Amino acid sequence: MTSNFFQIALRQVRKERMYAVVKIGGFAMGIAACLLIAMYIRDELSFDKYYPDANRIFRVTGEYNLNGKLETGADWPAPLAKALKADFPEVQLVGRTMPHELFYCAGSNEIRRTDKTENNYEDKFSYADQSLLDIFQIPMVYGEGRRALAEPNKMVISRHISEKYFPGENPVGRTMILNDDKNKIYTIGGVMEDFPANSHMNFNFLLTMTGFMLWPGEQETWGASNYYTYILVKPHTDAIQLQKKLRLIMTKYYGPILRADGNTLADDIEKNAKLLLQPVGDIHLRSYAIDDGLIKGDIRFVWLFGSVACFILLIACINFINLSTAKSANRAKEVGIRKVVGSMRSSLVRQFLSESLVYSLVSFLLGMVIAALLLHYFNILSGKSLTIPWSSWWLFPLLLLSSCAIGLVAGIYPAFYLSGFKPIEVLKGKLSQGSRNSMLRNGLVIFQFTTSIILIVSTMVIYRQTHFILNKKLGYDKDQVMLIQGTGTLGGKTMAFKAELEKISAVKGVSICDYLPVLGTKRDGNTFVREGRAKLDVGVGAQKWQVDEDYIPTLGMKIVNGRNFSKEMPSDSAAVIINQTMASRLGFKKPLGELITNGWEHFRVIGVMEDFNFESMKQSIGPLCLVRGGHQATIISVKMNGSQISSIIPVIASVWKDFAPTQPIRFTFLDDNFANMYQDVQRMGQIFWTFAVLAIIIACLGLFALSAFMAEQRNKEIGIRKVLGASATSIAAMLSMNFTKLVLLSFCIATPIAWWAMNKWLLDFAYRVSISWWIFLVAGLVAIAIALLTVSFQAIKAAIANPISSLRTE
Repeated sequence: MTSNFFQIALRQVRKERMYAVVKIGGFAMGIAACLLIAMYIRDELSFDKYYPDANRIFRVTGEYNLNGKLETGADWPAPLAKALKADFPEVQLVGRTMPHELFYCAGSNEIRRTDKTENNYEDKFSYADQSLLDIFQIPMVYGEGRRALAEPNKMVISRHISEKYFPGENPVGRTMILNDDKNKIYTIGGVMEDFPANSHMNFNFLLTMTGFMLWPGEQETWGASNYYTYILVKPHTDAIQLQKKLRLIMTKYYGPILRADGNTLADDIEKNAKLLLQPVGDIHLRSYAIDDGLIKGDIRFVWLFGSVACFILLIACINFINLSTAKSANRAKEVGIRKVVGSMRSSLVRQFLSESLVYSLVSFLLGMVIAALLLHYFNILSGKSLTIPWSSWWLFPLLLLSSCAIGLVAGIYPAFYLSGFKPIEVLKGKLSQGSRNSMLRNGLVIFQFTTSIILIVSTMVIYRQTHFILNKKLGYDKDQVMLIQGTGTLGGKTMAFKAELEKISAVKGVSICDYLPVLGTKRDGNTFVREGRAKLDVGVGAQKWQVDEDYIPTLGMKIVNGRNFSKEMPSDSAAVIINQTMASRLGFKKPLGELITNGWEHFRVIGVMEDFNFESMKQSIGPLCLVRGGHQATIISVKMNGSQISSIIPVIASVWKDFAPTQPIRFTFLDDNFANMYQDVQRMGQIFWTFAVLAIIIACLGLFALSAFMAEQRNKEIGIRKVLGASATSIAAMLSMNFTKLVLLSFCIATPIAWWAMNKWLLDFAYRVSISWWIFLVAGLVAIAIALLTVSFQAIKAAIANPISSLRTE
């Protein structure tokens, strides 16, 4: 009997080829999208779950509500690690990291073997405690993990770095030079396995924290936060209770120190600031509010991806249900005759479910092929390197179960609907009219186009926001600025190199500075107050950037009051230029000549510059001050004549070769670095565009088949109308009108949902576009136009057909 069910199902597929193509094609595209998104979600959820004691590893984070604004962070002072180990017996191990890029510039590291002369650029450096290797139980290829970072000037490198610099050797005990600093030679203490792609700690080099300090006394001060701190708690520890006990850190250490410094917020900080324990498995997806310099995901994005996949699959299932119920009149006589000759309803249900399973199985096979073909494009779209796990034992059983489940879900309503026909009514022909007026079918079409319109609106809003960000007036000139990286290895020749660059006629300006208004460059947070008011005023948190006298003109910034730094004025070593926001926060009405201090340095204000966006536009402009210095920085900015860039680059490269013959020149452009800050926004726009197109294609496939069916059902009516004088235009309009009404209703439902969703998304940006009414109008018109184009083919075909042929069949 089961074999007979499947034979009839295959016969039905061959008989109704067009409808089978629509059902299978729509299903296959939906399944392909779901497979790709499922791989993405699986990869995102797998981050940091592979550590042996992952359930006992936590990162210490914190939050503090300052004037109604929640501040979050994960960086802590150096002595926090000792305090956690000494004061909390539940803590088994404590380890710290400080990614090299947080204190030095990303892209600045040049390294070589001590027996070689040519430097090579490498990335992913971090300082680390020896205990960090023990907390994460990082597997070692060479060397003893318990001692690899236990001594000063030790380094652990990854397997692929070892093979690159010491192919086929055990490099333990060998030495390397970082950034041409011959006074600090690193000895390799071990080789670790490469971190997998699903680890937030994807480092190639771990530099020992033993004997390390950023400046004298830095390891003992609670006044500078530079380290990420991880703990391994003892087995059976209640992390929630331990987190509550961490308040001791605020009352025992922070509070007394803040009071001693006269900080007016000491009591409030001690009372309201919190230390939190973040499970290591949450770092990748649940740290979007924490500025920790990591390349992270976002759990909200994962849920969004999953929702889009479900909607696309639902749209494909709707096509199946719509076409199955729409074609009910064509199967009605079959059902009636089967019942008359003795078929039970349960047997008919199994028959129709078998047909649904056949469609689903074929769709899954085709969907897997489509997913494999589109995987490369999807990886580009999502920024991943996903592969289909063909060799995994669970893949094909899971796909088989999924295809059966989806086939049953999609087919269960049509099966019970079709099997429920009464033989007498069927044989009298009473079901023909009712089969084409299904409220359910109309409701499902409305759902399809509502989803499509929401995706169209979302795509347009995201595109406008991206365009706004990339083209907004920032307060500085990011175009035609070359950033030459790794210049820290020039040593005492940096100023001479700058002078040679300035001699090039097409070069407009040159600045030596590691602090730039793009991610991946240096930052230095300080708290400033007006001189003499440290115990009276609340400190103003601000960035302090060391720049040279050419920084402002090279980047096209504007001084609105006062002057720039000058080479001819030695007193400028104690001068500061502040932005308008900082002047306002400090309460200055006439800031020129005023004195400010961060507690250990004192500066006189000589200028006020116009505010410019120096962080992501998801944040509002904060206080910023520039001080003179940084002439040994690792980045040199070169402002060039835009029309001569292609000819200038070889000249600059030639000058570089004269100064650094053993190190290839590396450079990027400031506008490219700026655009890279918003790759996630651009990627989201591309994803929405892709899925919007896919959803519309699947919906239109169903609409095309439905319109063909409706024209077929009204064949006789159309013939009579034409005989009575109706024009082809009026008949085409009549057949299209019902679908147009459904799309208009979809537009009314989709508009408030899309407006709410996009307004919520835009709240992540301090600077954002408004959602204009015309976006919804365009989305609605696009949906109507697509629906009409889809339906009009069948409508016009039916309208121009010879009425004699349709009437003769009766």
